[in-house]
Order: sequence, then structure tokens, then C-alpha cells
Amino acid sequence: MDMVTDLKSRARLWPRGNTFEDFTIGRTFTHHWGRTLGEIDNTLFTTLTMHYNPQYLNAKVALANGYDRGRPINPLLVFNTVFGLSVEDLSEGGGPFLGVDECVYGVPVHVGDTLTATSEVISARESDKRPNFGIVTWATRGLNQDGEEAIRFRRSNLVRRRDMQGE
Repeated sequence: MDMVTDLKSRARLWPRGNTFEDFTIGRTFTHHWGRTLGEIDNTLFTTLTMHYNPQYLNAKVALANGYDRGRPINPLLVFNTVFGLSVEDLSEGGGPFLGVDECVYGVPVHVGDTLTATSEVISARESDKRPNFGIVTWATRGLNQDGEEAIRFRRSNLVRRRDMQGE
């Protein structure tokens, strides 16, 4: 038996993330250590997404628009960062993303700010059409290093049931 075949024969599925049964209404998750956003993050993200609002790329325009701390971080990058911080706890176990509602931006985020995130389970129900899954909705908040709310939104996913995790 060659080494690859041997390794494959001994490999075992290692489930990751939480399952539907882990999401009780009111449970709050404080997501891992956070993310400091830098100059290159903002420039690269803004350019790659062709989001050419000059205040994200031009300090003079940002200042003229009232951003006295410099260029603000692109809000879509703020959303994606906070959403990404929540994945390990909320949706890493698998299941289709169903959408985001009630997205509200708070204080502007600037280069050097560190975002952290928390999420609370606000709804959890079994899926009528997909018995191997439940539907969970979380209220997620992204805070800067001073505890100020930079963003909040609700997101929903189909979440695999514990007894169906390997399927």
C-alpha cells in the first residue's frame, strides 16, 4: 500500500463549527481576536472591487467630506471583515448562506482601527424543506477598539443538524 492510499484509509472526518442544536435563542458569541485594518487593505479592496468613490482613495477628498482622521475604510470592507470574523463560530459547520438584513453602519472606520465582532442568536427553527438543516438568524455587531459600533446586521444560514453533520 502506498503512503497516499494509507493516509486516505486512516483519514477521519473532523467536523468543524457549530451545528443547529448549538444555536439557542439568546446565545451570544464573542468572535475571535479581531482584525486591524491597514492602508493596503483599504486600497487593495477598494481597487479590486472597482469601488472608486474617491474618499476611499484620496486623502484630500476625504478631508473635504469631513473625515478629519483621514480616508475612511470602505464600508463594504468593514462589512466583509466583521462577517468574516463570525464565520468560525456561526457558519463554518456548513450550510447555505441565506442573506443579510438590516445592515446599519455606525462610526466610520479608519486605517489602524481594530474591529471585533459579537453575534447573538435571535431565531432558530427547523427547515420545512430540508430536514437535515435548521434556519438560524444572528444579530451581529462590529465594534472598533473604543467599543463604538461600526456596523450591525442580521444574517441567516441553513445550518446542518448534528446528526447529519457527515452528510
